[in-house]
Amino acid sequence: MKICISSKGDSVDSIMDPRFGRAAYFVITDIDTMESEIIENLAAASGGGAGIASGQMMADKGVEAVITGNVGPNAMNVLKAAKIEIYRGESASVQENIEKYKKGLLEKINTTVPSHSGMSSQEEKK
Repeated sequence: MKICISSKGDSVDSIMDPRFGRAAYFVITDIDTMESEIIENLAAASGGGAGIASGQMMADKGVEAVITGNVGPNAMNVLKAAKIEIYRGESASVQENIEKYKKGLLEKINTTVPSHSGMSSQEEKK
């Protein structure tokens, strides 16, 4: 099973990025083999449509679950249409979030943040 964690950096030791559509990187991990693919999110700097592009990328990559902090309405629609589950990760490394997911310790996300939330430079919640 493939899962994706939004990440601030390009390794499993990087901290999870609380944004989905505008995350710096995506770490896609097969939790059966623990092999990871790290993808720079080119949509992060786009003027619009980052959530849609990021959600479509997850569908194209065969991801079955996403771990992130927040998801906007457009990304939520794409992920739900692709039957990709969404979980709220913690401000910890990608690897730690994978372990929490495998143990069933992450909360499922069913609500969105307002449109364009990831575009501001709001201070992250601690």
